Amino acid sequence: MVRIATAAHWLTRSEPACLTVASELARIPVDSARARSTETAEQVRLLRDIFGNPFHPVALDPAWRTEAVVGLARGAYEDRAFDRLPVLADALEDAGCADGAVLAHCRGPGPHVRGCWVVDLVLGKT
Repeated sequence: MVRIATAAHWLTRSEPACLTVASELARIPVDSARARSTETAEQVRLLRDIFGNPFHPVALDPAWRTEAVVGLARGAYEDRAFDRLPVLADALEDAGCADGAVLAHCRGPGPHVRGCWVVDLVLGKT
């Protein structure tokens, strides 16, 4: 998967050296079953970031939507700076949130993308 993405990146450049790198990367054999497994796992992580756990839905207490919490969530969303989510978790805790799923998600490794269920809950997008 990484080889494919890297090759695609190099193909977007017009310099001959870049095209040579892309061509060589494309020739490297890829274990298709392994690549599919890796891709599937990544897709599952992205779906969990967007939808959360469908078997344990979370309701956001309006008291948690403090000015600081909303500001942090908005900044992370607008700047696509999801590395700020651990700080959002701290702000949510300061606002009284003790929901383990919310806090663990914000402090987890991600991946986090626009549409992240916690950020969307805070911003009222869901």
